[in-house]
Amino acid sequence: MTLRPHTLVHACAAALATGCLGATLWHGIAERGAALAFGVLVAIGELTRHHGARPRDGRQPGEGTPPGAGTQPRDGPRIRQAAPLAAAGALAYALLGEAGGRPSHHGAAQVVAVVLAASLLGSVPHIGHGRGPTRDRLARRTLTVGFVAVCFQPLYGRGMFDDWGGPAHALLLLALLSLSALCDAVLAAALAHSRTGWPFPPVLRDELRALPGIGAAVVATGAVMALGVAVVGLWALPLLSVPLLLAQLSYRRYAAVRATYRQTIASLARATEIAGCTPAGHARRVADLSQSVGRDLGLTEPDLTVLEYAALMHDIGQLSLVDPVPAGATAALPAPEQRRIALLGGAVVRQTGVDPKVAGIVERQAEPHREQPLAARIVRVVNAYDEKSRAGGPGGPLTALEELRLGTAGEYAPQVVESLARVLSRAAGARGHGDGYDDGGGRS
Repeated sequence: MTLRPHTLVHACAAALATGCLGATLWHGIAERGAALAFGVLVAIGELTRHHGARPRDGRQPGEGTPPGAGTQPRDGPRIRQAAPLAAAGALAYALLGEAGGRPSHHGAAQVVAVVLAASLLGSVPHIGHGRGPTRDRLARRTLTVGFVAVCFQPLYGRGMFDDWGGPAHALLLLALLSLSALCDAVLAAALAHSRTGWPFPPVLRDELRALPGIGAAVVATGAVMALGVAVVGLWALPLLSVPLLLAQLSYRRYAAVRATYRQTIASLARATEIAGCTPAGHARRVADLSQSVGRDLGLTEPDLTVLEYAALMHDIGQLSLVDPVPAGATAALPAPEQRRIALLGGAVVRQTGVDPKVAGIVERQAEPHREQPLAARIVRVVNAYDEKSRAGGPGGPLTALEELRLGTAGEYAPQVVESLARVLSRAAGARGHGDGYDDGGGRS
């Protein structure tokens, strides 16, 4: 039986955590005041963890999702750093060499033990609400904090950094923290790739693109905390936590605005269902499956967001028709009629104030696939699949996929059809293994 990457990551994290906890219990806790202060900081950071908005369309997470659909939250993009204060405090404790001018001797094992215990303690209220820490998030936190502590604490204890004063010491801390952020990004991408089958390079690219945002704030705050405590003492922790808390609050407000915007588009897309032009759930199924296909083909997250909006609104042109299309099945219409509906839909989208790229995709979804942008090709293929599989009865999905393959000579892009087949195959395999993506919604 092949050992999957996420199992290997969990095993490494469990071995490191067990060894560090055992060593700490055996030797006792050194400098208990500092351990308590940083433990409280990490626990408070976990208490203020942001879990993102829940779906506001009456569904539970994952309900009504088609086979192969991705795990993107319904109301906004996945939050990679949901507990920045906890992450910054953990990294600062790993890089703590002095407290108030006096050398510290807590060691790497105690760092991992204190951070892990504080993270679990701060997650207790979330566990009560069914939103406890996930294995992936705890594994990443354990490994990244352990990496930084092992790189710094033994060498500092041996006096290797005694000559690294002033700017050199600050640059050393920033370099170690930046390296830990890169390692965390690689771990996050590897776990996502292992659990979902998404291509590793685009997933890693998305993780790296997120680093200059809240990730940079965590790195900078971690370094400043370690330096501030070394000079001022533990009283520097609450003072230095305020800027990051304010940044976290601002980021939550931004995420709330994005969630409201996304929900508005989803509500607008349901107008075709309310009017009886399309079957219930059609737009959402096409959007979910289109995102999975787009991710398989290597689209970045900004492109996936545009793709989702276009897929949600791809049928909105039917609202302008005098005679409704039977069952809303536009894939069976003649090509000129498909193009007319697509142009009507694009005109409606442009009047809503949505990104013009979305309108462009809606307008071009009925063009010959060789003239379409990738997003429009995806929407066309997935829309046809949903319509054909719904009309084909129990064997509809297989029949629909075969019809799409036969249509790759002219109507449908071959690479998109094959990507759809891969996504559906992975979904069937994941259901067979009972596996799901256990990211927990954020980088830690």
